[in-house]
Amino acid sequence: MLDITKPIDLTLHAEGTGPNRLRQPVYVDFMPPCNSACPAGENIQAWMDHAQSSNYFEAFQTLVADNPFPAVMGRVCVKPCETGCNRTHIDTTVNIHAVERYIGDVAIKENWQVQYNTKATGKKVLVIGAGPGGLSAAYHLARMGHAVEIFDEGNNPGGLLATGVPDYRLPKDILEAEIDRIVKMGVNIRLNYKVKDVLKEKEAGNFDAVFLSIGAELIKHEEFEKDGSVYLADAFSFFKEMKSDPSPYEGKKVVVYGGGKLALYLSRIIKRFGSEVTVYFAGDKKMMPAYDYETEDALAEGVHVNLLKRIAKVEDKKITLETMKVEKGKAIGTNEFETIDADVLIIANRQESDSGFLRTVPGIIINDDGTVKIDPQRMTGHEGIFAGGDMLPGENRSSTIAIGHGKKAARYIDGYLQQQPYIKPDKHLTASYKKLHMWYKTEAPKKEQDKLAPSLAVQSFDEVIAGLSEEKARFEAQRCLSCGNCFECDGCFGACPEDAIIKLGKGNRYKFNYDTCTGCAVCYEQCPCHAIEMIPEPVNSTIDVK
Repeated sequence: MLDITKPIDLTLHAEGTGPNRLRQPVYVDFMPPCNSACPAGENIQAWMDHAQSSNYFEAFQTLVADNPFPAVMGRVCVKPCETGCNRTHIDTTVNIHAVERYIGDVAIKENWQVQYNTKATGKKVLVIGAGPGGLSAAYHLARMGHAVEIFDEGNNPGGLLATGVPDYRLPKDILEAEIDRIVKMGVNIRLNYKVKDVLKEKEAGNFDAVFLSIGAELIKHEEFEKDGSVYLADAFSFFKEMKSDPSPYEGKKVVVYGGGKLALYLSRIIKRFGSEVTVYFAGDKKMMPAYDYETEDALAEGVHVNLLKRIAKVEDKKITLETMKVEKGKAIGTNEFETIDADVLIIANRQESDSGFLRTVPGIIINDDGTVKIDPQRMTGHEGIFAGGDMLPGENRSSTIAIGHGKKAARYIDGYLQQQPYIKPDKHLTASYKKLHMWYKTEAPKKEQDKLAPSLAVQSFDEVIAGLSEEKARFEAQRCLSCGNCFECDGCFGACPEDAIIKLGKGNRYKFNYDTCTGCAVCYEQCPCHAIEMIPEPVNSTIDVK
């Protein structure tokens, strides 16, 4: 079998057919940069291919093989796939998340369910935490035939997707529909139940394995003097309180302390309560965990954002802020202060996991921020107990990362339960733009999503960003370059001067007739997606090029 993971020396050149060649073409499959960049491990190019021909049902089934939340993630994902998209070298990225959202929304409207075939294994898994990581693990374990129960202390499943993402970004009926799809697969979710003793629950429920994914719904305590004159809350108490009684935050002068998306989410919520809101962060723009577009959306809606400011003291309805400076990547104080008026202060800085209940479990190592250590099999120090999502160390926390953690953990848990350890397959090389040979016109302006004007957006919790129409979604899918994988454009077939390319029929690609191939590399040089590679001619051997 040809190994395409090693660099190929293309300096060889020779004419002649058959055994006289010094190099020969082979069809290969590389990793598209969008797939490579997706934390959830989606096969984006594959479901895009179905969407190009309006086959949205197959696109949905391909998509949910990796991610059970297309409609949700089409709205809240931070879109690393689009950052990696090779179209950015031509015009603009493919609007991948918008196509994903369209597919997810159609699936909800048509009540499509997940198609999968499996046999019950007789194994039971307990998942602690019904956030995106726990739900993802449960979903994939169910697809593998395991019985799964989820325990969560909250009133609703979804974790931060339910409690921390505002309706203007993620309507809750969308989240509920995609969670309901998982429940219909046989996953049982027990709410309002806080696990205090993991080993006791594991034994009582006769569970064969446990997956920990409780999220990071604690805010790290900030040390500063305070006299109680300013109403003080943290981000998560705010989210709970605003649903029952938002009056403490209405028509007030509110200060939010933090630089992540959590701080910007709640600042935009408070703006909808008719309050004046300012976000302060101790670092500079480079140190802000929030993405630029999240800050820009908040600014557009009238939220003020001030950087390099640390809260030093709260006294007499005033907040004292210290001006900071950045040295060697860290924010340090300057001993310069200013004082501002405020009615409310919300701390939304530095999330932690409430993992104290694990301290009695032998072998589990807990870090200072509440995260836990795992081994390469994603198992904690106690056999049969795995962990993922926000429970693992890392600055970049997101729902997409948690979903990917859940899928990976499910594979390792399945291997553990089946006593056949999961071995991660080798990853193909990524198809970079410089390896593409774009011989046809590719300029095609990106179809943008409609967006509420900021002046209208702040008047309600209606969804700010709209979805694409079917026509626009299909157009966006067709902008995909199919980087690294043959899409049967017939370029090689038409370019070969020796008629050495054999068509195998729609969906089956091509093969080479090496009896007539001269190794001239014309097929390689014209392949727009780099699905052909030139390799040294084997000596007295046969290559499997399928």
